Amino acid sequence: MFERLEIKVLPPGPRLAAEVRFLVDGEDVVAEATGPGGFGAYAGRLFPPHAPSPLAATGPPRRVELGEPECTGGCCGHLSAVVQRIGGVVRWSDWEVPQLRDGTRGRFPEFDFEAEPYDAELARTAADPWWRYRG
Repeated sequence: MFERLEIKVLPPGPRLAAEVRFLVDGEDVVAEATGPGGFGAYAGRLFPPHAPSPLAATGPPRRVELGEPECTGGCCGHLSAVVQRIGGVVRWSDWEVPQLRDGTRGRFPEFDFEAEPYDAELARTAADPWWRYRG
């Protein structure tokens, strides 16, 4: 069975650029891993204007930063996963999860996404870069 990915770009704020949130089967992976004050990766980094997204599962597997806790990734670590394509499946695995304030680290299973809807969700998000022109 495949997981379902939905990508949401949150508007930029007065001090922060637009950030990306990943809902896997409706659950916010960034919030779950980084705590309530955590941040998603910057939208401009994951959806650059003249290059493919690092989330695109092409070529060799690669580690992609997806978020960080309120205290920054340099303090407690970033949320990241290895993104790779295996035939018609895009897999997020080998998670690195930041340490939360209570000293714990969340654990995530491998997420397997059907490649065609995954690619469509990336294309949908990249096609409407409204967040580049706000703030």
